[in-house]
Amino acid sequence: MMLTEDLIAIEARFGANNYKPLDVVLSRGAGVHVWDTDGNRYLDCLSAYSAVNQGHCHPKILAAMIEQAGKLTLTSRAFRNDQLALFYEELAALTKSHRVLPMNSGAEAVETAIKSVRKWGYEVKGIAEDQAEIVVCANNFHGRTLGIISFSTDETARKSFGPFLPGFRVVPFGDIGAFEQAISANTIAFLVEPIQGEAGVLIPPAGYFTKVREVCTANNVMLILDEIQTGLGRTGKLLAEEHEAIEADVTLVGKALSGGFYPVSAVLSNNEVLGTLKPGQHGSTFGGNPLACAVARAALKVLTEEGMIENAAVQGDYFLQGLKDIRSNVIRDVRGRGLMLAVELHPQAGGARRYCEALRRSGILAKETHDHTIRLAPPLVIEREQVDWALERLTPVLSGMN
Repeated sequence: MMLTEDLIAIEARFGANNYKPLDVVLSRGAGVHVWDTDGNRYLDCLSAYSAVNQGHCHPKILAAMIEQAGKLTLTSRAFRNDQLALFYEELAALTKSHRVLPMNSGAEAVETAIKSVRKWGYEVKGIAEDQAEIVVCANNFHGRTLGIISFSTDETARKSFGPFLPGFRVVPFGDIGAFEQAISANTIAFLVEPIQGEAGVLIPPAGYFTKVREVCTANNVMLILDEIQTGLGRTGKLLAEEHEAIEADVTLVGKALSGGFYPVSAVLSNNEVLGTLKPGQHGSTFGGNPLACAVARAALKVLTEEGMIENAAVQGDYFLQGLKDIRSNVIRDVRGRGLMLAVELHPQAGGARRYCEALRRSGILAKETHDHTIRLAPPLVIEREQVDWALERLTPVLSGMN
C-alpha cells in the first residue's frame, strides 16, 4: 500500500483543487468508525455530510446492493424495472407523499424542483410566462450547479461563474416578516432548508415554519423543503418538518436515501406540482435505476426498523448537553437538533479549521463550516458510550487551545 503522504501528493498533482480536505486518507469504514491507510481509527462526526446516517457499510444495505448488482443495474427509463415501483410505493408511504421523482444527486433534486414548480406556476397558477419568482433564504446551501448558485449569497460559490439565472428573491432565514413582504403576484414557491447546515447548523425561531406554512397556503405558494441533509432521521425525526407538525408541498431527499452506497435522491410532491411534467420534459439516465432503487429500499428499511431515528433524538439530546457543559472562553454558541450539532467559536479563537485538525489527532473527524463553526454529525447508530468517548476528547481540545 502506498504511503499516506504519497497519496496526498498524487491527489494534489492530478486532482482539481475544488476541496480542502483534512490530511487523512481513509481506506475502511464500519458503523461510526473509519480507518486511515496507517491503521488509525477515527470516530466519524461528519457522516459524509449526513449521507451515512445508517453507519458505514451497513451489512443489510451492502447485501441488497450485491444481490441487485448481480442481477440488473441499469435499464435507463426507456424501460421499466422491477425495483422502481416498489421504491415509489415504499418511499411515498413512509413520507406520506403522493408522487416521487427519482434523481441521483441532491443538486439534481433541487434543480428538478425548480423546473417543476415553475411549470406548475405557469400552467396551474397562471403566472405570465418567464415571470415566476421563487423566494429563498440568505446563507442557503442547495448545491453548486449554475442554477443553484444563481441564488446563493456565498461569494465564494458565485465569483466568476456568472451570468446567473433570474427569478429569485432572497430574504433572511427565520424572518417571517421579510418572507411575507417578499411575496408578490408572481411568487410560486419558497425554497428553504429546515435547518441551514452549511451555514453552521442555524435553527430558526420556534414557530417559524408553522407560520411559513400558513403564509404559503394563504398565498397559493408552494413550500419546498430541502431535507437533503436534515431528512431521514438526522434531526431525530424522519423529516425535520415534523418538529413543527407541518407538511411541505414539495420535499427533497437524498444523501442518506442510499445509506452512503450510491447516489440516490428524490423529489416528493403532495400535490399537482410533479403532475405537470410530461414525457421528455425532464429525466435522468441513471435516475430510478434498479440498483439505486434496491439500495434505497434497504437503506430506508434499516433506518426505520432498527430504531435509528429514535436513537438520533436520544443521543442527540445527550451529546448537545455534553457540548454545552464544556467550559471554554473560545466557544460562542452550541446548538443542534438530533444529531445535527454545531460548536460556534469566537472569531479570536483563530478559526475552526485548527480545532478540526486537533480533533483529528485525537481520533475524531469533524469539519469546519463558515470559518468559525465545527459541525458534528455522527452516524445515527452512535451509542451512549461512543458519545462519552467523543466528549472526553472534545473537551480538552475546545478548552485547551485558548
